[in-house]
Amino acid sequence: MGTLRFTKMHGCGNDYVYINCFEETVEDPAALAVRLSDRHKGIGGDGVILICPSDKADAQMRMFNLDGSEGKMCGNGIRCVAKYVYDHHIARKKELHIETLSGVKTCLIHEENGEAVSVTVDMGEAILSPGEIPVALPGDCVIHQNVEVAGGIYEITCVSMGNPHCVIFGEDPDGLELSEIGPRFEHDPLFPQGVNTEFIQVLDGHTLKMRVWERGSGETMACGTGACASAVAAVLCGYCPMGEDILVRLRGGDLTIRYEQDRVWMTGEAVTVFQGTVKI
Repeated sequence: MGTLRFTKMHGCGNDYVYINCFEETVEDPAALAVRLSDRHKGIGGDGVILICPSDKADAQMRMFNLDGSEGKMCGNGIRCVAKYVYDHHIARKKELHIETLSGVKTCLIHEENGEAVSVTVDMGEAILSPGEIPVALPGDCVIHQNVEVAGGIYEITCVSMGNPHCVIFGEDPDGLELSEIGPRFEHDPLFPQGVNTEFIQVLDGHTLKMRVWERGSGETMACGTGACASAVAAVLCGYCPMGEDILVRLRGGDLTIRYEQDRVWMTGEAVTVFQGTVKI
């Protein structure tokens, strides 16, 4: 039995266990994610994120959900990876490039007293094609479309930000029984790779309130890609203007999203909670 050094970090309450694979070796990250993510018998978190060397960027991010499945992208996670890379002098640059399974993302560091406190991420282009999301519906896009899904009829808008999202607009989402409805969306045959589902209340033309059910993790305090997908959906459905900041209020904090024609920008906090070692 050995020990593994880790850092607990969060962005808007979306917390992960981060491991510096420039210095540590992880043989089975999926199994480790299941073990360490347990909030009673482990460290506790929404999953495990590995910060690895990259031959095409300043670092590579690999993200594993608490059920052990590997995710292609994590908006809150990539901000924390950028903070770690900057604060620990792996690459001391205000513009960092982080490799993910969804491509290399540009991260802009905002610092105070020599440490990164928030990060703006170029999340790339929002994908609307059903085949690329994927969602098993015909046509060029799925915007405010009535469909039978999750045991009911819902108006859905589908977007991929490197992972699939289904956005639903309605009343205050605080009253939803998300632990019941979330899994029904996640495992519905309409979404062949599962789906993250966002339930949105439009507060005004620049403000959204959001709850999210993430595939592989359940309800989380925040979801960066979900906030991006929700802002994109709000623009496409006519609730918010394109090219202007949209504040997305999540259970764990706020994210600022700007949807432009060919890309989505996300800005939010990145926080170190504590560092430690764990026996493995």
